Order: sequence, then C-alpha cells, then structure tokens
Amino acid sequence: MSIESEIKLALPPDQVAAATEFFVTRTGKAGIHVQLTNDYFDTPALTLAKSKSALRLRKSPHGWLQTYKTVGSAEGGLHRRHEWEMPVAGERLDIDALVTACDDAASAEALREAAPALIKLFSTDFTRTLWHVVHGDTEIEAAIDQGEITAEVDGVTRRTPISEIELELKHGDEPALHALQAELAAKVPGLAPDNGSKAQRGYQLRER
Repeated sequence: MSIESEIKLALPPDQVAAATEFFVTRTGKAGIHVQLTNDYFDTPALTLAKSKSALRLRKSPHGWLQTYKTVGSAEGGLHRRHEWEMPVAGERLDIDALVTACDDAASAEALREAAPALIKLFSTDFTRTLWHVVHGDTEIEAAIDQGEITAEVDGVTRRTPISEIELELKHGDEPALHALQAELAAKVPGLAPDNGSKAQRGYQLRER
C-alpha cells in the first residue's frame, strides 16, 4: 500500500496556456503528453462508493493498470489517500490480485463483496501533460489534465469537462507542494483548490 499525497487545482480553460508556460519555464522542458482512458467500476448498489473507495481500469501508452483507492481526506485541494495499483494483462480487472494486495481489512472486504456485481459506471478520457519539478530536496510530478468524464444513464450520454492541475509528491516533504502551489498561483489567475476527485465527479455526473 502507498499513501498518495497531491494537491488538485481546478484550472480555468482560458488559463491552460499560462499554466503550461509556468511549468515549461520552471523546468526548462516542454512536458510529456500522455493520453489516458479510464473506466470506473462499482455495483448497481454502489457498494464501493458507500465504503468510500474507487476502482479504476486505466489504458495508458505503457499498457493496462488497475487501481483501487480510498477516498481518504481532502482539504484545501490537498488529497491524502491509500492506493493499490498494479499492471494487468489486458482490458479486464484482476480482483483477486487486488484483494491480496490490499492490506486494509475494511477496504479489502468491500472489494471482495462488490466483485460479483461490478459494472462499468463511467469513464474519463483526458490528455495529461507531465513535468518533473524539483523543489529543494523534494520531487513533484506536475500534471495538466484536459478532457472529459462521460456516463451512460438511461441510454443518454452525460458529459462534464476535466480541466485541472495535479501536483503529486513523489519524494520529499509535503510543504514543498504548498510552496509550488503558491508559485503557480502567482503566475496563473483563477486557480482554485479542488477537493473532489475525478471518481467523485463521475458519481455526481450519474446522479444529477
């Protein structure tokens, strides 16, 4: 199990260029573009949502990954949550492997209970532009995500846009995340802390 610490910021669409310029100037690099498609799964009774967890199958340029996360805590855009992630052979979940890896008893039991009735609830499809930022002795992965969340409800496709920045702590001290956020806010107007994950927004899209 790892504990993910990241700051998530809602990015006004008209400030994407300014944010990109900030990271290019900060790192001296153009950024790496990655296309990510993700399907999120739960039961019709929302067993995982009720246990404050989320299950995702991701297609990336490097293959398929399955991820199981707890909602954790979020305050001022700073998210802390438990995460279990592993590659899978193809476009299918390997629940047994996730249950075995999950070292939190309650989370493992929720996943085991949900397994027989899992269905795809919604998807995210976005372009992620990545930079590796060094702040003192701390390493941060900075990402600009642009795309959308989609959900099929009663034969109708619902959509909501994704436009956000994620600053994920890879190595070092958490205060460096806040320091980088302050640098960014000084150059990019309109940024706002976002306490909602993409998974939570997907559930909300289905319910609206």
